[in-house]
Amino acid sequence: MYRVVNPLLKYIIHRSSLDATSRKQCLQYLKALRNLQFNGYTTIYLGETDLSESLITGEKVPYENTLNWPIWTVVHAGHSQGWVPWKYRVFLRDDLSSGQQEGVFQELCDFLALTYGKCAIVVRERRQSRVKTEESSEEVEICEPRSPSLPCLLSIKCCPEIAKATGHELLSVSFPYNYLHPMEAAWSSLKWFIINNRKEFSLTSLERTYSYQCILFSDLIGKGIEKMSPIKWKVAISKVRRWENYYLDRFS
Repeated sequence: MYRVVNPLLKYIIHRSSLDATSRKQCLQYLKALRNLQFNGYTTIYLGETDLSESLITGEKVPYENTLNWPIWTVVHAGHSQGWVPWKYRVFLRDDLSSGQQEGVFQELCDFLALTYGKCAIVVRERRQSRVKTEESSEEVEICEPRSPSLPCLLSIKCCPEIAKATGHELLSVSFPYNYLHPMEAAWSSLKWFIINNRKEFSLTSLERTYSYQCILFSDLIGKGIEKMSPIKWKVAISKVRRWENYYLDRFS
């Protein structure tokens, strides 16, 4: 006798199990965050976003989707009132070494300790998929390239220890619940600003028979960051708080 399993039913069961696990992780995160807030920790949302060349210039690059093509990553942090007054960083993702990551994250933690005291630093969890390696038939988890991920600063394992050493706690929001991280609204605002205003930050340079298009990259990013105003932050934070209260009331 053969047992027939409906593929659709199997998918629904698997998804239901995954949803239950992610809900549990979400609830654990929310309870931990509320406990830290109750004990006087300031909530800091640390995040990153990738900026492709086509986003900056408005022109599609043929090989942009390959892993070897350079991509810029903006890293910044915010709290309930707006941007943290720490100078945001822009990196070429592939050029950032673990030593540099550790140094920048240490600098951020030191700044937060001096400015706010003890903080609950909240990041987004990296989306992962399971694949089989060539060396082994066993499946391993890998982080999907060019996908929503942890800030590049947190690709080093020592970050939780660095946070603790400076009086902070590091928390992560599981991937299905990224809307509990208000930095997503900030990055959306930044990218829309780039799309709508990049021509104003573009210059054309003529040299004999050649012409070059120059992008005032730093000015473009800086102005885009400024466009995430305290009013927009308040709206983003309010949405996050409503979702937090909803999940705590429903799942607790």
